Amino acid sequence: MKIKKIVSGIACMVTLAACNLDYHEYANYGKDYIDESYENVIGMITNVYSILDYDFGQTYKGGMLASACDEAEYAYTNNDICDFVNGSWSPANPMSNIWTSSYKAIQICNQYLAEFQGLTFDELKLNDDYRAQMFRYTNSFKEARFLRAYFYFNLVRAYGDVPYFTEMVTTDQVNSLTRTPAQEIFNAIIAECDKLSTELPADYTKLGLDGIAPAENGRVTCYAALALKARAALYAASPLFNPENNKDLWRRAAEANKEVIETCTANGFKLSKYSELWGPNNWSNNEMIFVRRYNGNISTLEEYNFPMGVPGGNSGNCPTQNMVDAYEMKATGKMWNETGSGYDASNPYAGRDPRFDMTIVKNGDTKWPSKNANPIETFYGGLNAEPLSGATPTGYYLKKYLDSAIDLSANSTTKTSRHSWITYRLGEFYLNYAEAIFQYTGSADNAGEFGMTACEAVNIIRNRTDVKMPEFPTGLSADAFWNKYQNERMVELAFEGHRFYDLRRWKDGDKLKSIIEMKLTKNEDGTITYKRNIVNRVWDDKMYLFPIPQSERMKNPNLSQNAGW
Repeated sequence: MKIKKIVSGIACMVTLAACNLDYHEYANYGKDYIDESYENVIGMITNVYSILDYDFGQTYKGGMLASACDEAEYAYTNNDICDFVNGSWSPANPMSNIWTSSYKAIQICNQYLAEFQGLTFDELKLNDDYRAQMFRYTNSFKEARFLRAYFYFNLVRAYGDVPYFTEMVTTDQVNSLTRTPAQEIFNAIIAECDKLSTELPADYTKLGLDGIAPAENGRVTCYAALALKARAALYAASPLFNPENNKDLWRRAAEANKEVIETCTANGFKLSKYSELWGPNNWSNNEMIFVRRYNGNISTLEEYNFPMGVPGGNSGNCPTQNMVDAYEMKATGKMWNETGSGYDASNPYAGRDPRFDMTIVKNGDTKWPSKNANPIETFYGGLNAEPLSGATPTGYYLKKYLDSAIDLSANSTTKTSRHSWITYRLGEFYLNYAEAIFQYTGSADNAGEFGMTACEAVNIIRNRTDVKMPEFPTGLSADAFWNKYQNERMVELAFEGHRFYDLRRWKDGDKLKSIIEMKLTKNEDGTITYKRNIVNRVWDDKMYLFPIPQSERMKNPNLSQNAGW
């Protein structure tokens, strides 16, 4: 039976990072390597879940994509993430495993869909949970289709046009493939997810099947399919992929994102407190549509990002002053440098958007992390500051996603906790919708045929119970709304992996040419002097898309390179 191919096939695909897109390399290991079993079949798709992307610093030795855009600066300039901004990025140094990991996952999905349908596992029929097992098996093919679409989205988002195929191919075939236009792939993703939104379960625990446990909530649902469809529609309409500004694409994006909002809110999803979006149990939060649940308890995120000077801390991804400046004044809703904002230069962090203190650690903060008895000191010579080796270069440390309860000191008993990466949450889709309906109608106050204006959608986000920022007023000019929208998106989705790609799909590369650090000095009278320091970075418009890895082009002469690389 074909089941016997699985383990050797997965072993090859997982271990041979530079292998061709060849579904049958596992033959080198022998087709009869493993006994046929239900666990091995289901394990094939479970393995694909383990390839889902997340951004806890696992790819770049601690660096997050935030440090490759204007959200953050990595504390150590020799970190891999710095190659995105120092001119070292190239086809020979492609700075990503997106190509190899995505096609590895697509390989597995295509093989699974082609070779493993129609099994009955007769040896399990007497098991009490046989119906549940067979549900998992039949549902796994829908999951495979979603996962394949998900990884194709990741490829297009990074590279633009890429080879697209949904059938098994030979080595010779895969090494002669050409690139399919990005819009065609977006269309395929949207069509596939539209089908899956009516085929995938809404809640695995409410199927009436013995043996379906709450852990199944880590699997994709009909809501995840709608979310992927909506995000793909937004990207397809964006300037990077829609240079002619086809309004029909913006209309499609508005419709898809409104569908996520309406369907999810009608089925129990709602905006939570912003402070509850991360933590050990964030996966069960009512705002979460789909999360990448990390297997087991870890502390690597905290080890990378706790402040230098705190036991086990290494500074890591340090928020920039650009990021800090994005947080408006709570009382007025104005930017810090707007007339009448209420900003006090001698107390620059007072009265900011509440999301600031939930996201960023600043000088003077106490109990960060919880067991730290000393206030954070980021002024020169302070406990957590330069000239201490590896201390924050920006004057700030990261808080969002980190578990304050973790204690990395030698005798601690709470050194790890569970972490889940947010893939899709409801808040994103209010913002996506606001962008799409604004670009479609040309006005922040025109709801078109969709019943909600861009301004109204953003204000729902700003009205969270623990945020309560002043609403965007009606009557904003197009430019004024767009600037405020981009800022709101930067704040709301900070450090969730969006900003790096948002600036690219908007073609706003100029914002990546420099970042601002804040240098603090403590004066003899105890006051603090704040001085901005501009750090230039390397940017070229070719960087809107990733370079196709040179190693892949050497294998496939038909694989063209992205412009400028």
